[in-house]
Amino acid sequence: MAEMGSKGVTAGKIASNVQKKLTRAQEKVLQKLGKADETKDEQFEQCVQNFNKQLTEGTRLQKDLRTYLASVKAMHEASKKLNECLQEVYEPDWPGRDEANKIAENNDLLWMDYHQKLVDQALLTMDTYLGQFPDIKSRIAKRGRKLVDYDSARHHYESLQTAKKKDEAKIAKAEEELIKAQKVFEEMNVDLQEELPSLWNSRVGFYVNTFQSIAGLEENFHKEMSKLNQNLNDVLVSLEKQHGSNTFMVKAQPSDNAPAKGNKSPSPPPDGSPAATPEIRVNHEPEPASGASPGATIPKSPSQLRKGPPVPPPPKHTPSKEIKQEQILSLFDDAFVPEISVTTPSQPAEASEVVGGAQEPGETAAGEASSSSLPAVVVETFAATVNGAVEGSSATGRLDLPPGFMFKVQAQHDYTATDTDELQLKAGDVVLVIPFQNPEEQDEGWLMGVKESDWNQHKELEKCRGVFPENFTERVQ
Repeated sequence: MAEMGSKGVTAGKIASNVQKKLTRAQEKVLQKLGKADETKDEQFEQCVQNFNKQLTEGTRLQKDLRTYLASVKAMHEASKKLNECLQEVYEPDWPGRDEANKIAENNDLLWMDYHQKLVDQALLTMDTYLGQFPDIKSRIAKRGRKLVDYDSARHHYESLQTAKKKDEAKIAKAEEELIKAQKVFEEMNVDLQEELPSLWNSRVGFYVNTFQSIAGLEENFHKEMSKLNQNLNDVLVSLEKQHGSNTFMVKAQPSDNAPAKGNKSPSPPPDGSPAATPEIRVNHEPEPASGASPGATIPKSPSQLRKGPPVPPPPKHTPSKEIKQEQILSLFDDAFVPEISVTTPSQPAEASEVVGGAQEPGETAAGEASSSSLPAVVVETFAATVNGAVEGSSATGRLDLPPGFMFKVQAQHDYTATDTDELQLKAGDVVLVIPFQNPEEQDEGWLMGVKESDWNQHKELEKCRGVFPENFTERVQ
């Protein structure tokens, strides 16, 4: 019997809740259709808007703070590994080994302390601050439901009073339900009217305390970290002074990817042979007995230069440029076969000498051909042919070149752009070189240009132009 009674009460409660939901739904439909008036409180609605805004801002701040803490932890791990590497390479007989190990330990402890204080003084406070929002949000939603119940009871009571046939018993019961609904609503409404403005005003103090805590912790952390870094620097300076007689050889290694922009590397030689790898000698206070040059200086660090050209990859082996006479002559019309001695001159002739002493536009081509030990007549004929082709092409194409065009270059290697103002090059791309708008912005070893294919397609200099490393290209015109 007890179970049945219990089940009966539960079933009755469920039925009551279902009836309330149906009544509320019906009341909302009537209000939306304009057939029933709705009780509104503009001041409370403004408080609700402020509450939602405050909740959104707090949630975002919590997310960003967790991201910051994750970054601090990642930086801690990176710093720890770096110090472990230093401890491994620091040989036992070097001075300051114990000090370096102690600095590494203090560095690790400092990161751990910083992270933990951020959790205690910022993240936990943030969690506590946001912890009050779910309950208030639930109460705001419940107040909205009780307001609908109050409007529904009010409309039911008014309809019974205006009915032609009045039933006093029903009117009395409806009035009782109206008073009850109004009391429940007003109790919840009064509490929220007091809490919401107070919560909204508390955000200022919370933001101030949170960011003051973060700023103070970060300031102290960097002060202590600066001291440790200074101590480590002193240890390394002591090591340098004691072992300063050694000369360290540093070789620049070529890479397929774009390396850091710092020191200018020479362009690959035109004959296709691999360029010699530059060597940089760094001497640390050489003593007379070491045999090192006393005038050696330490080159500038790449960070001291705003931008320098990257090192191109080693060029592939290409066949020699020495071409037999028969192959050169076959390039020209069969009707033209000079009957003249093909004796190779003992020294390469200057371009002006090849073309009869006058400096012609094709002297570059003639000079290159003569430097390849070709017969003088072949060089002269080849230069004349190139001149004619160049002059003919320039006569028809100069009008389509970008303003300020200076010369053309062709990419000898692929280059991957690392900045938005750089050109992405593939081996074989032709680039039209133009001057910098501000000559002071030009860095050593870098040129400004636009790829010929992009210019022919778009004719828009602003969108297509960019800088590129000169030593990845070779001038062709």
